[in-house]
Amino acid sequence: MNTTLKHWKEAATLILAAGRGRGFTPRAPLTGESSSGQSHLPHRSLFDYDVLLLKRSGKSGFMPNAYVFPGGVVDASDFSSEWLDIFRSFTNSPTFGLRSVKQHLETRPPIFATDRLKLGSPIPGEVALRICALRETFEESGVLLVAPKIEEKKMLKNIKDFGYIEHYGVNDLCSSELTKWRALVNQNPSNFIRMCRELQVLPNIWALHEWGNWLTPASRYGTTRFDTAFFICCLQEIPHSYKMIRKLSWSTPSEILQSYQAQELWIAPPQFYELSRLCRFPLLNDLHNFASQRATAGCEQWMPVVVSNDEHHISLLPGDKLYPVDSPRDSEAAKNTVPPSKDHQDASPLHRIVISDRYTLRVQITITPKYNHVLPVAHSAVSHDSKSQF
Repeated sequence: MNTTLKHWKEAATLILAAGRGRGFTPRAPLTGESSSGQSHLPHRSLFDYDVLLLKRSGKSGFMPNAYVFPGGVVDASDFSSEWLDIFRSFTNSPTFGLRSVKQHLETRPPIFATDRLKLGSPIPGEVALRICALRETFEESGVLLVAPKIEEKKMLKNIKDFGYIEHYGVNDLCSSELTKWRALVNQNPSNFIRMCRELQVLPNIWALHEWGNWLTPASRYGTTRFDTAFFICCLQEIPHSYKMIRKLSWSTPSEILQSYQAQELWIAPPQFYELSRLCRFPLLNDLHNFASQRATAGCEQWMPVVVSNDEHHISLLPGDKLYPVDSPRDSEAAKNTVPPSKDHQDASPLHRIVISDRYTLRVQITITPKYNHVLPVAHSAVSHDSKSQF
């Protein structure tokens, strides 16, 4: 972990999508552009998968009661040299068999580009951040993504033949074992290493695909600020034993957005943005294929710069005409950016989230996403006294 950071805590989160089971048949194609040029979200019935969200504690100092993707702060144990023994068969492969990212190192977000060996850890950042996301997902939800060590030979052969490992599933352990180890890992994150050793399993880092990198805006959610690596993983189905855990929500992206707009739950702007992206893919196989292929392109570091005018808060994102030219990552001056013009009709590049109130957001974007990423499905903000049309 990077203890040299002044304003940030490194973290990792996992967008976990799981199929709804066999027999699903979509009723209609994805809705396209309307006559006004405004895209519509696909109806919830089109999705053959759900996304996992967890409700944060009301006592939390950071976004209390928010629904979030599972994840959390990096622990020193995620970078422990003990993982070299767990992944012994893979240490001769670059980044333990993960596919190489084509993005030039100088343009990589610091959370991925940092030389961890210089910080005292032999574990590559791409590996440790995935371990963190998997550990936190297990701690918070009980969902354990691991690969049996007995499959090592097959996995190594895939690296030799194809250059990477592709795992597309979850391993179920008996509920008593899961309960025991989940409690131990919650007590001490280093017990995740012990669990993998004793159960003869590997954290399934190969099932996680790089998706993005969000940084907490200055003074937006208190003094705590996170530099968070976003990963995505697609499972063929929701593990049965996890369906009834309290404070877990498995819902389609459009259902989550509808519940948010109806003020039934609250999600932060990054979740709103990413769920709107997922609405481009009502079918799990399409999402999995896109995420898997796109991940090797890399990603962009996004730190929203929040400004205000008379009517809205506006969260500027990289590429917007008013986004600071110099990186605002460690600059408190970003808080004082001149409010944007009300004239949005020109051809200047826009990449922003317009926040009318806590439950009313809309994305304005005219730029082309970098690194082969996909645009969010843009949609009009839904008023609180009307019904959302999905």
